Amino acid sequence: MEPLLFLAAAFLAEIIGTMAGFGSSTVFLPLALFFVDFKTALVLVALLHIFGNIGRLAFFRHGLDRRLLLVFGVPSVLLTLAGALLVSYVPQELLKLALGAFLAAFAFSSLVWKKISFPANTAYAIVGGGVSGFLAGLIGTGGALRSAFLTAFSLKKEMYIATAAAIALAVDMARIPIYFGSGFLQQDYYAYVPALLIVALAGSFVGKRIVERIPQEAFRKLVLVLILLIGLKFAYEWMVFLGF
Repeated sequence: MEPLLFLAAAFLAEIIGTMAGFGSSTVFLPLALFFVDFKTALVLVALLHIFGNIGRLAFFRHGLDRRLLLVFGVPSVLLTLAGALLVSYVPQELLKLALGAFLAAFAFSSLVWKKISFPANTAYAIVGGGVSGFLAGLIGTGGALRSAFLTAFSLKKEMYIATAAAIALAVDMARIPIYFGSGFLQQDYYAYVPALLIVALAGSFVGKRIVERIPQEAFRKLVLVLILLIGLKFAYEWMVFLGF
C-alpha cells in the first residue's frame, strides 16, 4: 500500500506542478518525506523531475534561449555539484529546516507580492543560476527560485518553458550521479524508477487538461498556501528536535 501512496503523491505533485506554474519537485519533496528518508527522497524527486523535463523539452525544444542557457545554466550546474556534495555532511534535520525555511519564504513572499522578479541582466542571471542550483543540490528544490529569476527576462511562453526545462534537466543530471555515488538510493527503491517515468508523463498530461478548466491564479494561490504550511511544519519539527 505504501508504494502506491508514494506514487499517488508523485502523480498529484506532477499535476499540481504543471498547473501551479513551478516545478513539481517543490511540491513532491515534502510529500515524499512522509514515505522515505531525506536522501532517498532527493534521488526519487530528481528522477521524477528529469522525466517531466524531458517531456517538456520534446515539445518545446525549438524555443531555447541559448545565451540565457549559458549564463544561467552553467553557474547553476556548478553550484548544484557543490550543494549535492554537502548533503552527506549536513544533518538531515538541518536540511529539513533549510527546506522548510525556503518553502515558507517563497510561498509567503509570492502570496504577498504576487510576483517576484529581478533585474534582467547578466549579473542577476549568474547569481540566480548559482543560488537556485545550490539549493537544488543541497535540499532538492530550487525550481521556484529559478522561475523567479527567469521571469525577469520576459521570455515568450515556449522559450521560457524550453529554457527552464533545459536548465532544470542539466541540474538534475549533475546531482543524480553524486546521489547515487553516495549511496542515497537503496536497491529496494529501484523498482520505483520506471513507475516514476509513467507518473511524470501522466501527471503532466492530466495537469494540462485540468488547467484549461479552472482559473490558474486561484489554484496557484491554493498551492502556495499548502507549501507555506508544509514549510512551517518542517520548521516546527526542527524546533521540537531541538527541544523547544
